[in-house]
Amino acid sequence: MISVNNLSLQFGKRVLFDQVNLKFADGNCYGVIGANGAGKSTFLKILAGDIDPTSGQVSLEPGKRMAVLRQNHFEFDEVPVLDTVMMGHTKLWKIMQEKDAIYAKPDFSEKDGIRASELEHDFSEMNGWNATSDAAALLSNLGITEDLHYLQTRELSGNQKVRVLLAQAIFGNPDLLILDEPTNDLDIHTITWLEDYLLEFKNTVIVVSHDRHFLDTVCTHVVDIDFKAIKLFTGNYSFWYESSQLALSQRASANKKAEEKKKELTEFILRFSANVSKSRQATSRRKLLDKITLDDIQPSSRKYPAIIFNQKRTAGDQILHVENLSMSLGENKLFKNVDFFVNKGDKIAVLGKDSLAITSLFKILAGELQPDSGEFKFGQTITTAYLPNENEKYFKSDDNLVDWLRQFTEEKDEVHVRGFLGKMLFSGEEVFKKCSVLSGGEKVRCMVSRMMLAGANFLMLDEPTNHLDLESIQAFNNALKDFPGTVMFTSHDHEFTETVANRIIEIGPNGFLDKLMTYDEYITSDKVIEQTELLYA
Repeated sequence: MISVNNLSLQFGKRVLFDQVNLKFADGNCYGVIGANGAGKSTFLKILAGDIDPTSGQVSLEPGKRMAVLRQNHFEFDEVPVLDTVMMGHTKLWKIMQEKDAIYAKPDFSEKDGIRASELEHDFSEMNGWNATSDAAALLSNLGITEDLHYLQTRELSGNQKVRVLLAQAIFGNPDLLILDEPTNDLDIHTITWLEDYLLEFKNTVIVVSHDRHFLDTVCTHVVDIDFKAIKLFTGNYSFWYESSQLALSQRASANKKAEEKKKELTEFILRFSANVSKSRQATSRRKLLDKITLDDIQPSSRKYPAIIFNQKRTAGDQILHVENLSMSLGENKLFKNVDFFVNKGDKIAVLGKDSLAITSLFKILAGELQPDSGEFKFGQTITTAYLPNENEKYFKSDDNLVDWLRQFTEEKDEVHVRGFLGKMLFSGEEVFKKCSVLSGGEKVRCMVSRMMLAGANFLMLDEPTNHLDLESIQAFNNALKDFPGTVMFTSHDHEFTETVANRIIEIGPNGFLDKLMTYDEYITSDKVIEQTELLYA
């Protein structure tokens, strides 16, 4: 379908990848992974022809059509929504435009008639008669209601534009579909629809995503960008992660016999294959794991942060009581009469259609915002640590990272402070960077270092995975599963929420829901779905 031959990319002295040779075959979905800055999105841009490599070439099989999820949300502002979607099939759209222009001529000639006949043939071959209805159906499936289809694209909100551009990429059943972070700004129901669509998609998909559940559901292969190389592995993200960790531990066990290692790897493949067979993967994709050889399992050179939350004090039985909290922003009612007790060891996922409502609840509990009415009270033994969604106010100084983190602990010793920075992969001279020049991901890692220093027994986390790479998300996920204290958090990461939360609280302008169940149970329960609709009616 599409192949890269001797592909290299270099910016100045920095080499992103070198001498890459890969082939992407029909019927497979390839998840591209790599640390922040490794070149994932850049690799997709090279495949799409948007930028040129330093050397090497990309070859698309003749006659095949490529479609790309574009990130420019303003490119189609002056185009009607429905037309924006159909423009995704460039050849069909050109035929439609030329055909309409010919029929609009006042002096329709015999030559025009011949050309119109040719266009009508091509139009029919491309299923053009169903183009408008197909585009409308795609939009509706992605949450863009019919009343919006004939508006100019500029009249839509930002996350609605994202959905229109996704529909544009999918439209017309392309032979090769390239998607860069397709789940951004999608709700769980739309993501599920997209997962089902890609599972049934018969052609080739190449996707970058930080959503591990999405990668696990749709991917047949992992494309790993690491240390100037790009390697291809069979299996989804979880298989790649677990097998690389197993291979790493085996490599550390120098005394383990080769036969024992082989047996352990073989048992791992069999166990994982059995798990995949129970998933939503299409039958043909399940069979891929049966073809894996032991040589496919290799250790990753990736570094994972050491996120460990230790409690300086064990909590008593009285944790938190929230009583009739209500909050509005102007005329916008965020939530009302929220009332619940938090139990020892609860790990609560806070949900809501309005992220501002959730952030406001966390700010109230953190003492940064006053509610319109109601009150809350923490138990006497409770110590809290808060990870806000917006952290700019913490990084306005020119302090280096050591001095920045030192202000949040009574233990001022530099070795002690650098130890916590080191756990979040700040080492060597990096700890003397000025905190004002950090990237979004680096700031979050600093904030996590601050939380670990606090030694709290109650953690409040507002979108903790934002700006983090897959390695940091995985480490954060594991840390919260192991944490013996109490957690309240919100996250758009499906895997993160499903594996951490044992209780769900959803807040809306008309009230709240409080359910003692997992995230997957919550989003698939017909009774819960009916109740959530009342929160926003």
